Amino acid sequence: MKKIILGSTGIEVTELCFGALPMGPAQKNMPPEESAEVVAEALRLGVNFIDTAQIYKTYEPIRMAIEKTGITPVIATKAPAVDYVGMETAIHEALEKLALDKIDIFLIHAARATEKVFEERKGAWECLLEYKSKGKIKAVGISTHNAKVAKISAERADVDVIFPILNKTGMGILDGTREDMEDAIRRCFAQDKGVYLMKILAGGNLIADYISAMEYGRGFADGKAAVALGMVSVDEVRMNINYFNGADISNQIKNLSKSSKQFYIVPTLCRQCGECVKACHSDAITDSVIDKNKCLQCGYCVTACREFAIRMI
Repeated sequence: MKKIILGSTGIEVTELCFGALPMGPAQKNMPPEESAEVVAEALRLGVNFIDTAQIYKTYEPIRMAIEKTGITPVIATKAPAVDYVGMETAIHEALEKLALDKIDIFLIHAARATEKVFEERKGAWECLLEYKSKGKIKAVGISTHNAKVAKISAERADVDVIFPILNKTGMGILDGTREDMEDAIRRCFAQDKGVYLMKILAGGNLIADYISAMEYGRGFADGKAAVALGMVSVDEVRMNINYFNGADISNQIKNLSKSSKQFYIVPTLCRQCGECVKACHSDAITDSVIDKNKCLQCGYCVTACREFAIRMI
């Protein structure tokens, strides 16, 4: 499989990055053993890059997959911490639960944050930089849906890696259009930042248009960025790897269809606290109703709801 170097970090990764979000409790909530086998298959077949996060709660199956295969991939994780103590706690949690001495890439998890994110999360950012200087983290950066944040990140000398949203429809992009995000990412390339792209398939909304959506994302990346895809089965892993290896996947792709999963708020359980609205990165929730045309199916609202009022159906 084709490999790229993430900007000036020196970190070499496969073009295909295994996205660990869907197998966790925010979405499919797979048993750790089942998840571990899916990750292990990806590692065995050559994928060397995994994206996860503190809130995904998928450290355990990733660790188990490493133990199963003896293969330690490049791991990128992230945390929504806003201060030093919160980020330090997140770093130690990742190191402990993944059984690692250091993390390759650690990001501020800031999908919905505005261009003031580095000011608003100054303590958390300082913590990442300090742990990088200690050698516990190789590269630091930010995960964002915001075109302005991506643009600002391109100009910051202390940002190594950026994980922005991008897909051919522009779905989920905040504070700008698809073209604005494209421009911001090009600026990242020009400044030799490491880039890997999220939601190329718009959270499953573009699965029925898989080839076209992937051609757009990979074409834009032009060998300079990796592409993270969420996977929850061995069959998905094999199909995606075949595609990235240039194989004919016409027979496999016939079995693909637009994701049938939907998130629904149970009215009798909802207390109108607004936590799901804050957690939603695509402004898809209004008055306890989820707009399926805006929903990226990330499941962040599920983990934010204290009343367990949001269900995947």
